[in-house]
Amino acid sequence: MQIILPSGKTINADPRLTLLENLKNGGVNIIAPCGGDGVCGRCRVIVKEGKYRTRLKEILSEKEILEGYTTACHTYPESDLKIEIPASSLLNVDGVIATGRAEDLENIFNSLDVRISPLTTKAYLELPVPTLTDNISDMERLKRGLAEMGFRNPNFSFRLIRELARNLRQEDWHVTVTLMDTEYGKEVIRISPGKADKIMDDYGLAVDIGTTTVIVYLIYLATGRLVDIASTYNHQIIYGEDVISRIVYATEQGGLRDLKEAVVDDINSLIESLKEKYRLSDRAIESIVIAGNTTMMQLFLGFDPASIRKEPYVTTTNRFPIAGAGRIGIKVMPDVPVYTLPCVAGYVGGDIVSGVLATKIHEKQELCAFIDVGTNGELVIGNAEWMVAAACSAGPCFEGGGLKNGMRATEGAIDSVKINPATLEPEITVIGEGVPSGICGSGIIDTISEMFLKGIISPKGKFSTDLGLNHIHLTDAGPEFILYQTGDDTISITESDIDNILRAKAAIYAGFMILLKEVGLTFDDISTFYIAGGFGRYLNIEKAITIGMFPDQPREKFKYLGNTSVTGAYLCLLSENLRKQAEDIADKLTVIELSVSGHFMDEYIAGLFLPHTNLSAFPTVAGARGIILESTV
Repeated sequence: MQIILPSGKTINADPRLTLLENLKNGGVNIIAPCGGDGVCGRCRVIVKEGKYRTRLKEILSEKEILEGYTTACHTYPESDLKIEIPASSLLNVDGVIATGRAEDLENIFNSLDVRISPLTTKAYLELPVPTLTDNISDMERLKRGLAEMGFRNPNFSFRLIRELARNLRQEDWHVTVTLMDTEYGKEVIRISPGKADKIMDDYGLAVDIGTTTVIVYLIYLATGRLVDIASTYNHQIIYGEDVISRIVYATEQGGLRDLKEAVVDDINSLIESLKEKYRLSDRAIESIVIAGNTTMMQLFLGFDPASIRKEPYVTTTNRFPIAGAGRIGIKVMPDVPVYTLPCVAGYVGGDIVSGVLATKIHEKQELCAFIDVGTNGELVIGNAEWMVAAACSAGPCFEGGGLKNGMRATEGAIDSVKINPATLEPEITVIGEGVPSGICGSGIIDTISEMFLKGIISPKGKFSTDLGLNHIHLTDAGPEFILYQTGDDTISITESDIDNILRAKAAIYAGFMILLKEVGLTFDDISTFYIAGGFGRYLNIEKAITIGMFPDQPREKFKYLGNTSVTGAYLCLLSENLRKQAEDIADKLTVIELSVSGHFMDEYIAGLFLPHTNLSAFPTVAGARGIILESTV
């Protein structure tokens, strides 16, 4: 039994498995944000020929069923199938991924006034040959030589001791010893006969494992120079678009190994591309530092994430021992140390510790706010004296998920929108300047902001019924605003899309409000709002304030920093001092659990309007809409 694709490629099909599972096994990555539970409908395929059985038709329209559409997650082949896969169902890894700003990394590091001290150090020793008057053991001889170089009482593994005699004698007692920093002091991880070539030509990898993307920075350790960046989508997305659906897949569908292998394979693929491009051997990579949210870290290391999803939202561990790359499955030298930034709680992870380290909030006297905008929205408020943090579920809509024509910020995405005030016609820009194929998060924020200011939608996000605009179409699912149309293909915004964005922005704003109330502050007390995340690369702050996602504060207070998760990983790759600072930040952060806050739901509901039910908190937005606020004096 086979599945035949339009390209002519055939995949062997097992009738006991769903079409989704068969396609995955054949290397075809279909998006299934719900993890295959059959509730999202994103894994639609078209069966052109063949017999199948399906258990799910409720989320398909009659027109789609007549055209041969079926949901791959609940469809089983009963004969050879000839299928087509819509572009919206495929995980597209082409195009430029929004990695955030990468410039000036060395300037950031140099501004911190710390010396370069990577995870590993190499020491070349010319040991004296044993004699009858100097006949101490090989281990004592090596330790004595290391002590003379300032490395006292390092730890040794059993494997190294077993190979010690041969390695010392192979090059007449000339050896290069590689030592690693651990919480227990120095540990010898490698003993190489002779003098290692080009000791200074070592590289390190700073890695950000995001819910949506995986990014690897190749760093020249001698100077801290960024050599190159490699990035891809996190292929865990084929098992679920957010952390909750992946936890469900890992724990209830036995998919922990699948999820671990997916992200490790992504990292290995990126490393291999960098090694090939710069002709690097495995030995050139000396250390790796990883950052990511708590769930991503648990899945990457193969830890059971089940308890993160349930009260009281605890993890297996928030501190991760340094492990050899070989034990994790990363394809460099197996003894290369992998340091994982500490997490804080179930939904405040190492990516936020990285962000605080990169922004230096933990050293500032003035009060600052930090938000990492993505599938999850994590918030921090504080300074050198104290810091509080919280996490809110923004959902995948800012990354294009859950939207009718949503996509990530890659080539072909509508990234900005203006609406002509005279004609109310949309004017769009597209990443790559080609034909649009969807709309990304920044584009839909622009659209909603523009529609609200032009009176096309109400504060509740509902379309006005008396405009009579040609680009508002009525469908079986309700009205939609057409941004682009050619032939039968349209890119539009629906009321359901607007509702998704309203829920996401309401959660972020409510999270801010709860944190401020917990510490007795207001937005006016915050000197700087740091915004992180690849999503923010195309974000228009003015439009985000207009919809009530961010507070109506002076625009100069907002500073976009790009991907601070990978920046923090870069800093920790280079400095023992900064690794210790990261550990201290994790200890210092106090987490406020929004789900148990008695006021969170009130704040959330108040935020489900444009820009907010409390218009006095958004005076510039009210003014732009022509609303005159009553004086409170």
